[in-house]
Amino acid sequence: MINYLGKYLINFLVIVFIQVLILNNLNLGGYINPWLYLLFILILPVEIPDWMLLLIGFLTGLLMDMFLNTIGMHASATVFLAFIRPFLLRFFAPRDGYEPGSLPIPSHFGVGWFLKYVSVTVVAHHIFLFYVEVFNFDTPLLTLWKAIVSSVFTIAFIMVAQMFGATKSSRS
Repeated sequence: MINYLGKYLINFLVIVFIQVLILNNLNLGGYINPWLYLLFILILPVEIPDWMLLLIGFLTGLLMDMFLNTIGMHASATVFLAFIRPFLLRFFAPRDGYEPGSLPIPSHFGVGWFLKYVSVTVVAHHIFLFYVEVFNFDTPLLTLWKAIVSSVFTIAFIMVAQMFGATKSSRS
């Protein structure tokens, strides 16, 4: 991963730039905001150490919190995402396991695999984020609905970003 640090840094900057300057200014129904910044965490190498993944997740979420003035909501949700990612990668692992240097991207495992992986991780992140945001269970179905609708938009933006190759592979 250290050999590709420059490419990851560029990916990170591009994703954050798009998130902060474009997507955060979209108003889709008042509560739908695609969180493209999750893509950076999702496409990190499969064998990244757990502690590094958690640290990167925290710092990425904290950066989003600073831009959005959300006081730790994104940091906590992104750490949650970083925490469950290794378990989900093991769940979605190919029969023979992952090869060294594998990246969880469509060009390595196929679009179907990537869509399943992204869908589960994004929905889990969004449910966590939206319940932390409201911090109560007075309207659980409304909060769940917002999380799912926002997840659909986030997944669509992530798939489009992968199709256009903005973050296709940090190995090539």
